[in-house]
Amino acid sequence: MPDLRKISRANMKSIVDWFGCFDAVAESINARWGGGASKGTISKKVSGTLDWTLADVIALEDASGRFPVTRLMARRLEDRVAMAENSLMIQSGIIAKESGEAISAILAAEQSCCADERAQAIKEIDEAMLALRQARARLEMHAHDVGAE
Repeated sequence: MPDLRKISRANMKSIVDWFGCFDAVAESINARWGGGASKGTISKKVSGTLDWTLADVIALEDASGRFPVTRLMARRLEDRVAMAENSLMIQSGIIAKESGEAISAILAAEQSCCADERAQAIKEIDEAMLALRQARARLEMHAHDVGAE
């Protein structure tokens, strides 16, 4: 299972890099919520000494127009729903969604010189591969169930 904490930290670091400096990040959070962030606090969060708060994620994702942590959390929920229902039809939809996101990220990386875009493409490819592996596991499990009858 992937370490969601590390992935979300990497996503937040990518957003911080997009802002260009810790002061801009702190000011964006302060503008959204009325204070509470400083350059030092942002530095500690980027280094992993402190965790990012939900308020930080909301403020920075909205300000940057990029939503990697929100998408990560949504996929986490979607995976749980698909697992609970154990439906290959739902899993097929997840494969289509993840594959489409991977293709989009690959094309964006191809047209960019930014390491963040390449890292995003790799992450999206991994998620598409996970969806395919989950479908395969379900099919294999179903094949064993049918063989037992």
